[in-house]
Amino acid sequence: MEKFGTLLTLLLLNYLSMNKNLLVAGLLGPISIAGILAQSPQIKFEEYDMNNGLHVILHEDHSVPLVAVTVNYHVGSKNENPERTGFAHFFEHLMFEGSPNIKRGEFFKYISNAGGDNNAYTTQDQTFYYEVLPSNQLELGLWLESERMLQSKVEDIGVNTQREVVKEEKRLRVDNQPYGRFVSEIFVRAFKVHPYRWAPIGSMEHLNAAALSEFIDFYKTFYVPNNAVLTITGDINIVTTKTLIDKYFKDIPKGTKQIPRPTPSVEPAMTKEVRDSVYDEFIQLPAVIYAYRIPSMTSPDYYALQMMSQVLSGGASSRMNKELVDNQQKALQAFSFSYALEDAGLFITASIVSAGVDVKEMDRLMQIEVDKMKNDLITETEFTKIRNQMESQSVSANEGVQGVATNLSNAYLFHKNTGLVNNELDSYLKVTKDDIKRVANQYLVKENRVVLFYLPGKK
Repeated sequence: MEKFGTLLTLLLLNYLSMNKNLLVAGLLGPISIAGILAQSPQIKFEEYDMNNGLHVILHEDHSVPLVAVTVNYHVGSKNENPERTGFAHFFEHLMFEGSPNIKRGEFFKYISNAGGDNNAYTTQDQTFYYEVLPSNQLELGLWLESERMLQSKVEDIGVNTQREVVKEEKRLRVDNQPYGRFVSEIFVRAFKVHPYRWAPIGSMEHLNAAALSEFIDFYKTFYVPNNAVLTITGDINIVTTKTLIDKYFKDIPKGTKQIPRPTPSVEPAMTKEVRDSVYDEFIQLPAVIYAYRIPSMTSPDYYALQMMSQVLSGGASSRMNKELVDNQQKALQAFSFSYALEDAGLFITASIVSAGVDVKEMDRLMQIEVDKMKNDLITETEFTKIRNQMESQSVSANEGVQGVATNLSNAYLFHKNTGLVNNELDSYLKVTKDDIKRVANQYLVKENRVVLFYLPGKK
């Protein structure tokens, strides 16, 4: 994840730290195509389905004596009951509580004592767990994840403990963090029907009101093998690893409950611009944010939208940085990124306004940059630069056993095409300058956006 500067880091990383799969416009300079291709070997993998529905992906790489064990559950905040938001993120925490064979608080000890690292994150669409371990500790990682899947402790003591943990996280990352509410304030205005209208952190009131039986039902519905992808990468022997997978996962029963999935089409198209102001007592400089509704990450337009965000804010020489920050000095920071999700998403463009500059003036200047994208083709220099950036990011995304495991897992979970990890770059390189202009005209229209003035002070 690239760092954009002090204030912008507060604005972005607060939210994106829990959404690590999002691609944000980078700050990478031009790199030769020949050099990129030379560094981009094909990732070989095997995949199969177990009888209980668990999808398994294996990648053998002996370059370092490490393994990554990841489990990607197809459950995020969009799968929640509107009266019980925050459950998916809550379970990200709760499923570290242990099992009948793992005492409370000992999950992390097993990993640290083995010299490994582990963590998890939740988005609107998924909950992702991973361990990175010395390769001789592969069996430990498989045992821990099988215990989590088969018999996580969902008990009053753990629920009450994690309620307080999540409340503190919300206070630190959202309520008391400068610009901490900007993503949730945008989504609640951009989506009125689809569950994307609430943030993964959810409602503390909903979590407090939920009975233990509701938590148990959520666990038995979503955290089942037929709703998960197990991915193992690194210094493994595939034949031996398959035997170990059978040992720990074969007898976990398939889930019996229907898995709720929202219908993407339930959200009607936007027909008019939404303008609003929100106030944040923890900031000193206002921000102006545009958020345009865009289609799913599986849409062919996804790639052109990503490249358009690179034109606008991919590096010091990008348009928004050059014009708003350097030339006019009206913005302290400026950025854009394509926040694409499984069912839909938002193309977000924003600026933190320099002291003494009126937000209406920044609104006018940002609109000029949007109109330039719509009216003119990008230059050949810009086009070459963003192609090089996407190639560079393609290589860096697959660095390390965890990066490879994450990308393999997400390619299958969201696209049902694990091989995308090897050919997604081709989709970027097929994007033309005309494609970028076309998506700008199709999606960056006023009736398809939320404009938010994020202002200092209390309302």
